[in-house]
Amino acid sequence: MTAPHLRATPSQTVGPFFAHALPYETGPEVVPGWRPGAIRVHGRVLDGAGTAVPDALVEIWQADEDGEVPRRPGGLRRAGHGFSGFGRCATSPDGHYWFDTVKPGAAGAAGGGGAAPFIAVLVFARGLLKPVFTRLYFPEDGAVHAGDPLLAAVPAARRGTLVAEREDGGAYRFDIHLQGEGETVFLGF
Repeated sequence: MTAPHLRATPSQTVGPFFAHALPYETGPEVVPGWRPGAIRVHGRVLDGAGTAVPDALVEIWQADEDGEVPRRPGGLRRAGHGFSGFGRCATSPDGHYWFDTVKPGAAGAAGGGGAAPFIAVLVFARGLLKPVFTRLYFPEDGAVHAGDPLLAAVPAARRGTLVAEREDGGAYRFDIHLQGEGETVFLGF
């Protein structure tokens, strides 16, 4: 028996492998849900056809309620009381993710930076060689959105893709559309 002729195959993109290595049990709990002032941020990651992405990983980075960016180590073990400003959640089979966190204050507000409160969002998914970066803004901060340097750089017709929807009970829904109609605005670095 002779060996078959082998030929080069095309390179592959990232994933799906996130469920095996990157998520951890308390990743979505930036603060415990019972903490006073805790909010729930949740949504779905969707592809260009509007189909759920069941194997994505969503990561958030944020300031605390006072607009201070945490500068101390720690993030995996919060012991129910610490705030690291970091969370990580794998999507469920229907593309859903969630975080229990706090509504951030405007980072750099003490220095007069003019930025509206936001949460930095990274999405890792199949088909992406690198994560995509975006921001989540809050609808009740509309008065300061006009002074936010990043939002001012986004065409007015697309700014809504960066603003979460307020729901009953203090939750915010932020669906992330990776491409297609209603594509979330992503940032280039």
